[in-house]
Amino acid sequence: MIVTRRNLLLAGGGLAALGGLGIGTLALNAGDPPEAELPPVPAGRVRWSNWSGLQTCTPDAIAVPADANELAQLLRTAKGVVRPVGAGHSFGALVPTDGTIVSLDRLNALVAHDAQAMTATVGAGVRLFNLGETLDGIGQAMNALPDINKQSLAGAISTATHGAGANLGSLSSAVAALQLITADGTLIDCDRTKNAELFDAARVSVGALGIVTQVKLQNRGPLRLKRKTWFEPIEDAIAAAPERARTLRHFEFYYVTFTGTAYCISHEETDEPVTPRKANAENEGTEELMSLRDWFSWAPWLRRMIGKGLISNTETENVVGPAWRLLSTDRPKRFNEMEYHLPREALATVLPEVIATIERHNEVYFPIEVRFVAEDDAWLSPFYKRPSLSIAVHMGHTQNHDFFFSEIEPIYRKVEGRPHWGKLHSMKAADLTALYPHFRDFTQTRAEKDPGGRFLNPYLKALFVDGLA
Repeated sequence: MIVTRRNLLLAGGGLAALGGLGIGTLALNAGDPPEAELPPVPAGRVRWSNWSGLQTCTPDAIAVPADANELAQLLRTAKGVVRPVGAGHSFGALVPTDGTIVSLDRLNALVAHDAQAMTATVGAGVRLFNLGETLDGIGQAMNALPDINKQSLAGAISTATHGAGANLGSLSSAVAALQLITADGTLIDCDRTKNAELFDAARVSVGALGIVTQVKLQNRGPLRLKRKTWFEPIEDAIAAAPERARTLRHFEFYYVTFTGTAYCISHEETDEPVTPRKANAENEGTEELMSLRDWFSWAPWLRRMIGKGLISNTETENVVGPAWRLLSTDRPKRFNEMEYHLPREALATVLPEVIATIERHNEVYFPIEVRFVAEDDAWLSPFYKRPSLSIAVHMGHTQNHDFFFSEIEPIYRKVEGRPHWGKLHSMKAADLTALYPHFRDFTQTRAEKDPGGRFLNPYLKALFVDGLA
C-alpha cells in the first residue's frame, strides 16, 4: 500500500549519507515485543484464541454441529455458558468461556436462491471469501464487503461489520431474513413481517440472543469494479472526503502515520475487461512502515521526511475485477484494533486529533483507516438512523495498545461515537443505553429469549446486564 521493498532498500543505501549531515550512527529498535507465553492447558481441554491472540480461553468443549437440529440438541445439554464463534476475527472478548464454544463452520452451504428476487439463503457459518465466489456462480453479488474477508457471515452481520460506501449499509443491512436458535433449543424464523421485533434485535446481536444458523441475503446482480488508488496530503484528503464519499460508489482512505500523507482508494462500477491484480502491496507496505519505525523512531522528523520521499516514488494501482475479489483483502499481519462510528460532520475535527494523538507514540506504524457507511435500522447497529464515518486505529498484535482506551477512545466519545461491536472499546451497559435508542428494547428481548444468561460471558454481561436498573 505504502512503499515497496525495493524503494526501502534504496533508501537504506542512502543511510550512510546521513552521517555526513551530522546525524550520526543509527540505532535500530528491536522491533515489536515477542508474544507472551500462555499458561499450560488443563488436562482434557484445548485452548481457543482469536485471530490476534489477544483473547484466549480453555473451554469445557468446542462443538461443531452438522446442522440446526444437532445444534438445537447441543444447546439443551451443553455445559456452562455457550458462545458461538466464526473466524475469531473480533478483538473484544465476545467468545471466551469456560463452558462451550460452538463453531458454525459446518453450516456453510448455499440453501436456496431466487434469480428474480436476487436473494440467496446460506448457512450462517460460510466464510465471506467463499460466499463471494458462490454468489458469483449464481449470478449474484453482495452490495458491499468488509476490508477483510475471513469472517463468517454470522459473525460479520452480528457485529455490524461493514465496507466502505457512504450510500451502502453494513452487512447486517443486507439481511432479508434469518433463522435463530435460542437457549432452550427453539428454532425461530424472522424477517420484517414475521417476528419483526426479534428480527430488528437479531440482525446485530453479538450472539447474545441465540445462535444464527441461516441467513437470507438481499443481493444484486454481478458487480464488476474498477479500483483506483492514489496518494495526496492528508489535509487535501480530509477536505475532499465528503464529496468523494457522496459521489463514488466505494471510497475510503488511510492516513499513513508519520508521513502527512493519505492513501486513497475508490471503487466504481464498470464494464471494462478484467485485469490481473498483483500481489497485495498494502500488506508489504505495512511491513515497510514497521521498518521505518524500527529505523527512525528516534527521530520522528527524519521518519516523516523519508516516508514522504518513499511515497512520492510509489506506483499506485488501477485494476478491474469482480467486487468479491477487490473489496476484501487478505491481511496476514496480525493486529489489534479500535474502531468507532461517528457523525460524518466530525471528520475535520476528530481525525486531526486522532492523528496527533497517535503520533505522540513513536511505536505506532499501522495506518489509520477512514470509511463511510450508510444509516440503517437494526436496533444495535452503530449506524442506526445515522449516516456515519468510521475511524479505526491499529497496533501490532504484541504491542501494548492500552493508550487506545485512555487517549483515543475519549476523542470518539466526545462526539457520541458508537463502537464497532467486534473491536476494542471500554463501554458498558450504562454508556450504551445513552447511545442507542433501542438499547433497552434489545436488553429486554435478550432477557426474554435467554432468561438464564446462557449466552452471556462476563464481557457480554457487562454490556447488557450490569448497571441497568
